[in-house]
Amino acid sequence: MEAVAKLKNYPTSPRKMRLLADLIRGKKVDKVLGILEHNPKHPAVPLRKLVLSAISNWKAKNEAGDVHDLIVKTVFVDGGRTLKRMRPAPQGRGYRVRKRSNHITLVVDYPAFEADKLIKEVKKEEEEKEVREIAADLNALAAADEAKPKKRAPKKTSAKKDDNETKKTTRKKSK
Repeated sequence: MEAVAKLKNYPTSPRKMRLLADLIRGKKVDKVLGILEHNPKHPAVPLRKLVLSAISNWKAKNEAGDVHDLIVKTVFVDGGRTLKRMRPAPQGRGYRVRKRSNHITLVVDYPAFEADKLIKEVKKEEEEKEVREIAADLNALAAADEAKPKKRAPKKTSAKKDDNETKKTTRKKSK
């Protein structure tokens, strides 16, 4: 059963946070915590806390189960509110400064069981087994054929003799 954790209005641009979200998507929780702990980017700290929160939410829902097998199933970053400020500019003008924020949603769960993939693997193994059996049968037939004495085809010497005789006779006649 999956568990969700959300972080809203974190004051970092969504683009900066998505760079980290792309790093952790689909990986095991242990690896994710290691990646975020040693990442120098400042959004790594709240994202690590969010992963820990999602793990504790999962523990609350599932009493039995191994936390180390969990993966980050989905993580997405949406834009939050934008604070608009003005900065003084030359000749009495003002530049607009947009202070962006983001919302993060993180879902942890066990990896999905893919029945179709398993069925394909089983079919492939069965086909390989059939091919091995056919190859073994062919090898047995080849070994049986080698054990039998081979019959040799009769020599076609009479045709060669006839050719040689005709050549000799034609030469003699021409002289």
